[in-house]
Amino acid sequence: MALHADRFVFLRQFARNRGALAGALVLLAVIVAAAGASWVYPVSPLRIVGPPEVWPFQSWRYPLGTDSMGRDIAAIIVHGARATLLIGLAASATATAIGVTVGAAAAWFGGWADEVLMRFTELFQIIPNVVFILTVVSILGPNIGNLTLAVGLVSWPPIARLTRAEFLSYKEREFVLACRACGMSNLRIVAGEILPNVIPPVIVLASLVVAGAILYESVVSFLGLGDPNIASWGRLVGEGRSLIRSSWFICAIPGVAIMLAVLALNLIGDGLNDALNPKLRDR
Repeated sequence: MALHADRFVFLRQFARNRGALAGALVLLAVIVAAAGASWVYPVSPLRIVGPPEVWPFQSWRYPLGTDSMGRDIAAIIVHGARATLLIGLAASATATAIGVTVGAAAAWFGGWADEVLMRFTELFQIIPNVVFILTVVSILGPNIGNLTLAVGLVSWPPIARLTRAEFLSYKEREFVLACRACGMSNLRIVAGEILPNVIPPVIVLASLVVAGAILYESVVSFLGLGDPNIASWGRLVGEGRSLIRSSWFICAIPGVAIMLAVLALNLIGDGLNDALNPKLRDR
């Protein structure tokens, strides 16, 4: 009953945020487009299907027009949604796993372990993120796996610092001291008692990491270092920039898609913060 009540409270608090609901609807549309891409456009979205630079709604066969090579922009958008979500979620999962592990270890063990891990975290924070991602992709190769790894490696420090701060606030509380007095192992205390209380703010930050991962992927693809075998919103923007004056829609359509996806995730992050943060529930 308590679990169902908590879920009800969470959904009610989330639904109060209209911006979060709007963001959830936009994200749902992106998910539906990604899930139905192969059914709506079963052929490769990178295949040339018509004359170049057909304007949107000029032909029913190409509702969003064609790019400079004659590829269907609508097909690239829906197939690109799949790659965008995959990279964003995988990079966020990677960053969360690294950040929670480093932050929890630093706070729990303290002393020299805390000092070393926090200096290691600061090292990653001072490295320019885009430069680091471009370097990793250039060395390992421009494919979706390497890009996801690179984005995850630059996104974990904020999660680590948040996790450390939360762990420090719970480490000396009465229920943790009671668990220690009962002889519970460190792993059991951390995983079973502290971590469930730390997860809510981490989830909020992880949703913002997804938005950042989408932007990073777009930048890398825009510069021509993305995976050449998949449809990408950023690569379409990059390929259309030379035609910005004559066929601006080639850049504008994927640009709007990137903007809406990132905006939706940021709005959802705000809604999650309102719903999961007890201090904001009665705001």
